[in-house]
Amino acid sequence: MAHPEEPRTPSEPGPPGEPGPRDWTDEHVARWQPVLPDLDPVIEGAVTRMKKLSVHLRRVREQSLVDFDLERHEFDTLHKIAGRGGSAAPSELAQDLDLAPASVSGRLDALEKRGFVRRTPSTTDRRRVVVELTAEGRETWLGAMGVLGHEEYRLLGVLAPGERTVLNDLLRRVMIAAESTEPPRPWHG
Repeated sequence: MAHPEEPRTPSEPGPPGEPGPRDWTDEHVARWQPVLPDLDPVIEGAVTRMKKLSVHLRRVREQSLVDFDLERHEFDTLHKIAGRGGSAAPSELAQDLDLAPASVSGRLDALEKRGFVRRTPSTTDRRRVVVELTAEGRETWLGAMGVLGHEEYRLLGVLAPGERTVLNDLLRRVMIAAESTEPPRPWHG
């Protein structure tokens, strides 16, 4: 999937802490600050924007599935097969999708009927089958992925490459904290 070399020029933000154009979240924070005086507007703004961005990307993904006539579970299955190089054993898919093997078989039956996958005997073990993406399955999966990828690039394309790197690094730090095994502590302001 080709991307333009230069990011799109955003509305120029002001100095740090003084943003340029306001978004929905700015209004949200302003509305809640009088109600919750201890509300940190930077934290609330960042978390709310991450949530809204996630919702936006989920909507784009769901629309791309409609456009490519895919159910979400079909896309997820094609995605897992593609992620394994275009072929996988049903047992691997069951593990990847966190499903019972019988559920995977039903999904594969439907995808095979649509011409998106084919099952062939394993070359290493005649008792096993391998599920492969067909050209049509790969093309459909890539098309749906391309819509989402284009939107991701459009959104993050307003940032310079160095800014995208900084954002990625900062979000990684936040995710490492979120993924820690330490249980959340009660918040006392």
